[in-house]
Amino acid sequence: MKNGFIKVAAATPRIRIADPAYNTDRLIELAQKANDCGARVLVFPELCLSGSTCGDLFATNALILGCKQELDRYVTATAELDLISTVGVPLEILGKLYSCVAVVCGGKLLGVVPKTCLANGQGRHFACAPNENGWMDWQGEQIPFGTKLIFACQQMPLLRMAVELGEDAWASCPPSVGHTAAGAMLICNSAASNELVGAKEYRELMLRAHSTRTQSAYVFSSAGYGESTTDVVFGGSGLICENGVTLGRRKPFDPTCELLCTELDLERPAFDRRRSRMQTSSALGYQTVGFSLTPAVTPITCHADPHPFLPADREALCQRCDTILSIQANGLVQRIERAFAQKLVIGISGGLDSTLALLVAARALDLLGRPHTDILAVTMPCFGTTKRTKNTATVLCEELGTDFRCVDIFDAVNVHFRDIGHDPADRNVTYENSQARERTQILMDIANDCNGMVIGTGDLSELALGWATYNGDQMSMYGVNGNVPKTLVRHLVAYCANQEQADGKTTLANALRDVLDTPVSPELLPADENGEIAQKTEDLVGPYEIHDFYLYYMLRYGFSPEKLYRMAQAALGDTYSDEILKKWLKIFLRRFFSQQFKRSCLPDGPKVGSVGISPRGDWQMPSDASSALWLAEVDTLT
Repeated sequence: MKNGFIKVAAATPRIRIADPAYNTDRLIELAQKANDCGARVLVFPELCLSGSTCGDLFATNALILGCKQELDRYVTATAELDLISTVGVPLEILGKLYSCVAVVCGGKLLGVVPKTCLANGQGRHFACAPNENGWMDWQGEQIPFGTKLIFACQQMPLLRMAVELGEDAWASCPPSVGHTAAGAMLICNSAASNELVGAKEYRELMLRAHSTRTQSAYVFSSAGYGESTTDVVFGGSGLICENGVTLGRRKPFDPTCELLCTELDLERPAFDRRRSRMQTSSALGYQTVGFSLTPAVTPITCHADPHPFLPADREALCQRCDTILSIQANGLVQRIERAFAQKLVIGISGGLDSTLALLVAARALDLLGRPHTDILAVTMPCFGTTKRTKNTATVLCEELGTDFRCVDIFDAVNVHFRDIGHDPADRNVTYENSQARERTQILMDIANDCNGMVIGTGDLSELALGWATYNGDQMSMYGVNGNVPKTLVRHLVAYCANQEQADGKTTLANALRDVLDTPVSPELLPADENGEIAQKTEDLVGPYEIHDFYLYYMLRYGFSPEKLYRMAQAALGDTYSDEILKKWLKIFLRRFFSQQFKRSCLPDGPKVGSVGISPRGDWQMPSDASSALWLAEVDTLT
């Protein structure tokens, strides 16, 4: 329950039709099993106490009274369990029979929710839910009865759950739309859906989309073993979604899985609601029913993706790479046409970022039907440039057929040092930034001279950390990589290498692979005694794998430092120690806050994903915001 995590379960009990005593025994067994595995919310199928296929038996006194007695037994038997459960049961209220879900917690019946949409002949047996909430008598107490009930956990404010039944979710305006507008974060659906060809795929598509639209978590549990009779067969489907993502599914007709368990992260849909300003005006008429659960730390198993910018599936990764390259290239095409640019000027270093920018520029010119010679790639060697990167840059430009120019800035930078009175032996930030600004000046002036535009190469990860020289490589006329994280840049270049290899361009493919094998470096400090790169970025600012993890979850979901650290332990703990993760978390937060001034004046660039740092919409943050609150929380982590 800490940090918004809560474990939930969708149960498929093995029942007998019209045998409430037997069915209650099975429900109690599964409730105990769910409790033992740490689940705090348990969803049973529709009419699971009686069976959903009882037909005209629903009208008999024996079944109605038997279900009422067995519901009371279930309430009593689960009193010591630390969970809230939803139980499908037929109940007679004021002379009308309803298909209901009873919400049970801590030995109490908290409320009863009747079904709204009666499908598959259910209108023959049951009444439709009333429009307004009311009350029902239960063991001498008045229990809330109606569709507009929100069940709120006192120990976990985000755990606000509501119920809809089966086909209610398929209505043109499902009850859950009102539930979530009234503040419900979790929707529990107790269903009795028989299996048909294609039903499983359709159901998942619908419920995933519904959880996206309502910005909620959704737990669906349908009738299974024992329900099948006459013309219908039930498979016991189970599905757990969160904000459009399937976290768990139970394959129909799987006899080994009566309990589908996973944890939800309710902070994710809550963050999206805050960002989208979801309306809550339809909360009129809703009742809130409180309940208590014992606070506990929920283990993280399914939310800890170590590379959140990358799909796990190789085919999906290739599709994403192709889509991103298309977005980058088409965005650049628009800027080229509107700026009437005759040349695209790119500073090429032989590193990952400039290589990706070069590949995007080539794609853009292909779309325009223009030759690659309209790219002017400029290499500007200085103190830290190695033979390897310079040669790689040359091969890339030759193979792509670009215009190519080498401008040695060694003398120019030394003259600049003399002019400002800087000792070249002092290799401080002035020593480094003077080179970066000299390169930018050259690129801008060349662009002016050839009626061109400077294409920026800096990526999302570098800009988030402020790993860019202000008014140096931070500036361009269009930054094609500005919303692409470093971990994804690598895969984009690898994707292009494979494409070139498939097209028979082996030399170009090998050059791209050499770029991938080269350490990430700005090459602003002299090479070592062997002529190899001495200044390695990740030795200074930390592994981009870690920073991209923190960047994604902080910007996409607004997670706190404590939660970022806890998730990093689950996702990256096999690779990095707790001390390393904590160290780089502190550095990430410190740099992210202190370097905002560089991001406040970024050039235009194409947005490619859900995480971006453009000051014009994606991330609006004051340049002088204090990081004290976030860093103080890091200091409390153990």
